[in-house]
Amino acid sequence: MLDYYKRRAAVYERIYAKPERQADLRAIEAALPALFAGRSVLEVACGTGWWTPHGARDARRWLATDLNPETMDVARAKPMPACVEFRTADAWTFVEIGNETFDAAFAGHWWSHLALERVPAWLDALHARLEPGARVVLLDNRYVEGSSTPISRRDEHGNSYQLRSLDDGSRHEVLKNFPQRDEALALLGTRARAPQWTEYPHYWLLSYERS
Repeated sequence: MLDYYKRRAAVYERIYAKPERQADLRAIEAALPALFAGRSVLEVACGTGWWTPHGARDARRWLATDLNPETMDVARAKPMPACVEFRTADAWTFVEIGNETFDAAFAGHWWSHLALERVPAWLDALHARLEPGARVVLLDNRYVEGSSTPISRRDEHGNSYQLRSLDDGSRHEVLKNFPQRDEALALLGTRARAPQWTEYPHYWLLSYERS
């Protein structure tokens, strides 16, 4: 996965040029600032930073993290609000963050790349970096026939995979899950208070308070 996104960094944002997704993108970009206004936010797997300037617009502090320097280089080159800081960090351990804690977190297009059996452990690691009552916002793709890359197979845990090709001709099998509302809430369990699930034609957005 890391190698795939390293190779794809320069062309990653082609997915945001799909005509059928433009209305969704504008609606989500407009909704994000209010969710984080005045908050200290940990962004997980920021990638090329498509969502970062929107979420961070009214934030008090925004720490955008990723393990892949190639994608973060794309993000760093963009105009960003003054509150944004970038840092290389492992989204499974957050060890590079030290003892810092936050009152909000954001992850765009990260949940779908988590193996279902590993989601609870990742949530626990994330929540350990968050203050009680912190706002968490998760954003990801819905599967839409004709717009999404077809699913190539499923494994014994129910995870789905896609076969993707890059401009260099290489082909990569990528873990990509598309949870429904009830599936996502079941994985969150009692970790979340007051969850709110919003569906767009091509995306879903889940906001909740850390218990």
